[in-house]
Amino acid sequence: MTTPTAIDPSKLLLKPEEAAAVLSIGRTSLYALVREGLIESVQVGRLRRFRRGDLETYVAQL
Repeated sequence: MTTPTAIDPSKLLLKPEEAAAVLSIGRTSLYALVREGLIESVQVGRLRRFRRGDLETYVAQL
């Protein structure tokens, strides 16, 4: 198991691992929420990124 690292709060786009850490869930659970349409993600080239605001919107709707 990896230890959580500090995530720079000024980052606008987060890697999947960072987004999962912000939500305190696993990466697999994060992708399940994306498939269900509950969390938005963006494609940057071949990379998948998550906007901090979309994560905050998801949490606010819980």
